[in-house]
Amino acid sequence: MDTSLLLIEKNDGIALLTINSPKTLNALNSTVLSELEGALYELDRDDAVKVVVLTGAGDKAFVAGADIKEMAAMNAFEGQQFGLKGQRVMLTMEKMRKPVIAAVNGYALGGGLELALACDFIYASEKARLGFPEVTLGIIPGFGGTQNLARRIGSARASELIFSGRMIEASKACTWGIVNEVFAPEELLAKAMETAAAIAAVGTLGVAYAKNAIVNGLNMGKEDGFRYEASLFGVLFATEDQKEGMGAFVEKRQAVFKGK
Repeated sequence: MDTSLLLIEKNDGIALLTINSPKTLNALNSTVLSELEGALYELDRDDAVKVVVLTGAGDKAFVAGADIKEMAAMNAFEGQQFGLKGQRVMLTMEKMRKPVIAAVNGYALGGGLELALACDFIYASEKARLGFPEVTLGIIPGFGGTQNLARRIGSARASELIFSGRMIEASKACTWGIVNEVFAPEELLAKAMETAAAIAAVGTLGVAYAKNAIVNGLNMGKEDGFRYEASLFGVLFATEDQKEGMGAFVEKRQAVFKGK
């Protein structure tokens, strides 16, 4: 699927999804959000896709934020609806069975950082700059940023970044736990694809259930999370993938998973 605003390349179980509007630094307007929501839905339904890598076109930005020109004319109701639209995209990504890796190649600000935080984890270029500048525009993050950042790094660090409106370098974002690893710009996408390939090679159902346990478990108390994990753990023993994976281990051969 290729569109003017999104590019999708599929190969060996990996879908590379690129937000393709470099002239606007890949800003998220209503059209981009709608196309992104539809693309994520279709990728989740595509059994040939095991993992998604999300990045931005060009070498300046992953996504530099939501479209300020579009937002400037909104009233209170329209602003709320725009926020809810962005949140639907983030929740679609979080609820996907397939893992999503963010390859942050430049600015990830406002809605761009919210998009990266909705991915399962983030790899960043040394050139990347991350932040929530919304308070400098008289608003707050509206696509789930206040919730996802606080859950990832704690309320104190999240408050510092959101209240100040400042950008931080990729190295600090890594130290704070926002970013998993930082790479040279020319290595970033290759490293993301390398990890994606490792994920695509293992049991599809196992990965999907592990994501389910992590994402949903974060919204539970610890004991409830343990019970939820155990229920998913047990269900997997009724699958072909579990029989194949353990059988292959015992027989000392490479497992061939079918996602069943």
